[in-house]
Amino acid sequence: MKNKKQEFDVAVVGGGPAGMMAAIRAAELGARTVLIEKNSGLGEKLLLTGNGRCNLTNAEFDLKKLVGHYNKNGSFLFHAFSVFGPKETIVFFGKIGIKTKIEGEQRVFPISNSAADVLEAMYIEMKKKKVIVLYNEEVKDVVFGKGAIEKIVLAEGEITARNYIFCTGGKSYPLTGSSGEVFQMIEKTGHKINALEPALVPIRIKEDWIKELQGLSLENAGISVWQFGKKIKTATGDCLFTHFGLSGPAVIDLSRTVGDLLKNGEVKIFIDLNPSLSQGQIEEKIKNNFKDYHNKSLKNCLADFPPRKNGLSDCQAFKY
Repeated sequence: MKNKKQEFDVAVVGGGPAGMMAAIRAAELGARTVLIEKNSGLGEKLLLTGNGRCNLTNAEFDLKKLVGHYNKNGSFLFHAFSVFGPKETIVFFGKIGIKTKIEGEQRVFPISNSAADVLEAMYIEMKKKKVIVLYNEEVKDVVFGKGAIEKIVLAEGEITARNYIFCTGGKSYPLTGSSGEVFQMIEKTGHKINALEPALVPIRIKEDWIKELQGLSLENAGISVWQFGKKIKTATGDCLFTHFGLSGPAVIDLSRTVGDLLKNGEVKIFIDLNPSLSQGQIEEKIKNNFKDYHNKSLKNCLADFPPRKNGLSDCQAFKY
């Protein structure tokens, strides 16, 4: 669209899941809709979600419980979820051909376990609804005047519309397009932009020895977050050691809490390898192991406690 001006009823900026859903709904209601995406393809971050399986939503249908997971932002989100919540999300994807299933912790996935299937279904739906998609078009400026957005300036053209929807994400993954530049442009229109903070991310650990555990995974571990000698929050689930720290579903669920706490001081993380057993049960199990394997080394007697990596028990990993 070099040096051209195009007019629409609705202009959506950002070709992620939110942008595609917004464009589909606008076109469904009869609006002439354009979707502006700076990448050469749609849904790049969507394809990475859930390890490529795409965690669509959470099947928590009690809205009070649902917003409770969002801490201080819960009250702000309550109205939005009451209009379009987990039920409506599942229905939306069902209508475009994506059958879903519910797994642990009420996570909802496509039955096909394929994020690519979800992206294709949304693309097909946009095509049916005649949404115009502009690829490789980065927004250079948002021009504001007379109490409203006048136009969106692209590298070699501009877009005007009766309504504008910005679905550009945060700063979580610049390589996929989530780099946050549009927030500065929107701020010029008078909107207040809250400081962006990380959430649902791996956690960096300051100790150097963490690198030695890279690749070690824990199943159903108990992860607890402490500050100033007080346990703040716990989660149970899979955990993975990386070259810089911890990742995995349980850790990622706790990451927002860790981020908030770090503003006040040091945070400590404790890992329970057997959260389903009490201290007394663990002591009894250790005693029985020593009794049953009295001719073996200490390492072999405790072999069923730590996780295994490359076929060998990593007792040494937990000497720290």
